[in-house]
Amino acid sequence: MLARMDRYPTRTPEPVPHIERTDPTVWGTVESEALAGFETDGYAVLDALLDPMEVADFSAEMHRLTQEPELWLDDRLIAEKGSRRVRSIFEVHKLNAAVADLVRESRVAGLARQILGSEVYIHQSRVNYMPGFEGAGFYWHSDFETWHAEDGMPAPRAVSLSIALTDNHPYNGSLMVMPGSHNTFVPCQGATPDDHYRESLREQQIGVPRRSDITELANKHGLAQFTGAAGSALLFDSNIMHGSANNITPFPRSNIFLVFNSVENTLVAPYAAAAPRPTYIGSRDFTPIR
Repeated sequence: MLARMDRYPTRTPEPVPHIERTDPTVWGTVESEALAGFETDGYAVLDALLDPMEVADFSAEMHRLTQEPELWLDDRLIAEKGSRRVRSIFEVHKLNAAVADLVRESRVAGLARQILGSEVYIHQSRVNYMPGFEGAGFYWHSDFETWHAEDGMPAPRAVSLSIALTDNHPYNGSLMVMPGSHNTFVPCQGATPDDHYRESLREQQIGVPRRSDITELANKHGLAQFTGAAGSALLFDSNIMHGSANNITPFPRSNIFLVFNSVENTLVAPYAAAAPRPTYIGSRDFTPIR
């Protein structure tokens, strides 16, 4: 049997050179003016995607989820490391009808279709809670590296939409990105341990680049930060290098996080793991959003 071609090898025993992206960033036709810089930068900021009333409604719904006792017995709820504060709840579009409706709207799924040039499905959804004083950040990483290695996503033909439910300030753990870094794939070192994913969702230590890799990309591309009022959103490429700092301020930061993958880029067997992660993290239901 012929070996499967892997254009983005990662989790290697020793450091290997960066891989310049050969796949397009924009596969379709950009119609929204807000997405004009997406191909160059790898991200776009969308002001007031939700209006204030919608922000209030979604915030109340996401808070209600944290109060449901049965969810604390569900693997989809991830607590902060060392505390009983909720860090993330996965498959939020299946747990909450309002989010399910939002996903289908053209102002949301339509953005992904413009970039990906095809019908799309939800690869992953979650709500992230970054509480004041205790919210732990996310170390620098490329989502595609993990989705490729552990979920079996063939190419970086996916986008993430982070919708702010609270004001994003420069000081409360808002997301940082390296504009243009989506054009470089950074292989990571070390084998993928079995069943490590829940710990990685609390504090990612597998599939993170070396400090020298981060320094090289930062010197080349610089850093930008997503700040804005509640209701604004960030659409970003699956391969862009990004991360966030801890939130030691009194001001919480929460967001709805939706990952859209092309129906022409559906998952196969993982490229660098013994088995795929659970489907609430990497969906294998490729039904297009209608």
